[in-house]
Amino acid sequence: MSLETKQVLVTVKAYPNPSKKYGETVCCAGIDMQTDCWIRLYPVPYRDLGPSKRFKKYDIIELRCERALSDSRVESYRVDQDSIRVIRHLGTNDNWRTRRDVVLHTASSSFCEILRQVKGGKSLGMFKPRDISFYWKKSPAAKEQRRNACYAQLSFFDTQKRAVEKVPFDFHYTFKCHGLSDCPGHDLIIVDWEMGQSFRRWRHNYHPQELLFEKIREKWLQSICSENNDIYFYAGNMQRFPDQFMVLGVFYPKK
Repeated sequence: MSLETKQVLVTVKAYPNPSKKYGETVCCAGIDMQTDCWIRLYPVPYRDLGPSKRFKKYDIIELRCERALSDSRVESYRVDQDSIRVIRHLGTNDNWRTRRDVVLHTASSSFCEILRQVKGGKSLGMFKPRDISFYWKKSPAAKEQRRNACYAQLSFFDTQKRAVEKVPFDFHYTFKCHGLSDCPGHDLIIVDWEMGQSFRRWRHNYHPQELLFEKIREKWLQSICSENNDIYFYAGNMQRFPDQFMVLGVFYPKK
């Protein structure tokens, strides 16, 4: 399959994750500026990119990519990492106007609707939640063991790269779908890069640990998901488990 040149507004960067096949990668997603369709970019070895190629969320990037043959999800594309070029950044001026112009019309009617479309290949999208709550729990030990095994393999080939620390807790949003009186409710883990960074940055400043968790709750529930904000969740599923979705980020301009 031939490579295509696309311009993509990056809305999602997941926390770095090691892979025995691809090395350390970051799953990124966003909106194809030409088609207004959701697109998943993988694998992206973010820490191996040159400084000029290290894009931020809400950067528009240009790159060459092709449909991922080993991934049946319709939004998934393999990236030629050498072709990545940052075009411009969409900021938050005028209550996120330039972001809203691109993002909002791609929203699905509900997360329940996204789940109904999984059999047709749907694996990415955004939707409006209600009745949001937030909690955390200890990560399973098996996840830590798999991660350590992958980094042990990578360090054999690259002694200069230090492992990105695994956050030892899983953070979750629970919610119902806005506008659906019969929504049964949903519980999704949060895998946004900023969540992991918040934990790593604040853990040295807030003691005991309960204060750290309250600081994280304050930001991710009371601030980001404030009743004053027009809240949408970005969500995506796992290739091996298409019914298992994760919150990839939050879109939250003021109402």
